[in-house]
Amino acid sequence: MLEVAPELANVVLQESSSGPALNNRGAAALAVGLAAVGVGYAQRGIGSAAIGAIAEDDDLFIQGLVLTALPETLIIFAFVTIFLAA
Repeated sequence: MLEVAPELANVVLQESSSGPALNNRGAAALAVGLAAVGVGYAQRGIGSAAIGAIAEDDDLFIQGLVLTALPETLIIFAFVTIFLAA
């Protein structure tokens, strides 16, 4: 899959007479999509670890909640890029 990345980058950055193939809104949408994938990947491990820790000790609920919500700030930053690009 990684061997097609340079070819994909060439297609996306290709300029035609009307402009680049990926405008600001498209780049913002791509940023939000990739950020969402990253958050999902991060929360996969954090959520299961938090649930396991809470099952062992109820006092770890707040720490587990904070660590589970922490990757969501990445999505907030991604949404900010949408409003800056628009």
